Amino acid sequence: MFTAVEAGAVACVWAFLVTMFIYRDYRWKDLPLLLHRTFRTVAMVMTLIACASSVGYVMALNQMPAKITAFFLTISDNKYVILFLINMLLLILGTLLDMAPSILIATPILLPVMANFGVDPVHFGMIMMLNLGIGLCHPPVGSILFVGCAVGKVSIEEVMKKIWPFYGVMFFVLMLVTYVPMLSLWLPKAVLR
Repeated sequence: MFTAVEAGAVACVWAFLVTMFIYRDYRWKDLPLLLHRTFRTVAMVMTLIACASSVGYVMALNQMPAKITAFFLTISDNKYVILFLINMLLLILGTLLDMAPSILIATPILLPVMANFGVDPVHFGMIMMLNLGIGLCHPPVGSILFVGCAVGKVSIEEVMKKIWPFYGVMFFVLMLVTYVPMLSLWLPKAVLR
């Protein structure tokens, strides 16, 4: 019924209505505070996007993708070794940065590298999303982990004791998607026929 942008707007209106009229978590007098917090969050995200875009531009100007490709080629010319190294790089990046700035910074750098090794852009996108998604569930940044702990009213220490098997499963799935490209490419290929 809606485009992606319209669905976002409708979801915001619905969340406002549910919060104000159904759950009654906030009163009308709290609205200025809520708007202030919302504008502050949006301003932070927009600033991150602006900075990441400028970093991407400067990196493209300095031919960083070509230099990074050459660096990876000095380590190995094996596509699978390079995929493993990029997985490790993205996992570290995902634990240190939020997903949006990570995507904006890493995509213009790593996509040309992957194209040089013959990796499909959709496949690389799936690899990147899985890596950064794992990072969102891991300290020190781990925004999803912090939100989940706040909603569940449990400490991060308690969650970290129990979450390790799930990290193992996520890493196993990441390796499957990385080294078996058809797992992420069968649907786009079926749709494009």
